[in-house]
Amino acid sequence: MIQKLRTLALYLAVPIRIYLGVVFIAACLYKISQPHEFALSIATYGILPTELVNPMAIMLPWIELVCGLTLIFGLWTKASALAISGMMIMFITALLIALSKHLHMSCGCFASAEAGDDINYLTVVRDSLWLAGGMFVLWFDDGRWGMDGLLRRYFQKKASKNAISV
Repeated sequence: MIQKLRTLALYLAVPIRIYLGVVFIAACLYKISQPHEFALSIATYGILPTELVNPMAIMLPWIELVCGLTLIFGLWTKASALAISGMMIMFITALLIALSKHLHMSCGCFASAEAGDDINYLTVVRDSLWLAGGMFVLWFDDGRWGMDGLLRRYFQKKASKNAISV
């Protein structure tokens, strides 16, 4: 019974992994193309020191892109899921701080402040579900259906060939 549940979790982890990858790629596109506007979104939260806003606005979208792509392709699956889960914890914390300050602002997740809806507790719920998805992938996706699995099989074959020839 436990083995069947693990197999089911493995089957569920792959589409969740791909979905999260797509979400993070979609989120980074605006931020990469409009770093100035994204920096304004970050500054609006009032959490980071001013001198860290621009570096964060430049680096974070590229990290999101790399994590999104590696999740989709199943490369460095555990590390990517851990990074995405960490980012989700950071985003949820920022949202809760902004909500506690009664700030009326867009989250800056997918569009500029003018185009986005104001943050609310549903934004926190959405991000919490994405966090749960990231943790699910971290715990259950062993990478067998992705580049991790292909690389593992390649190196296992290579190692067995080398062991036979010795």
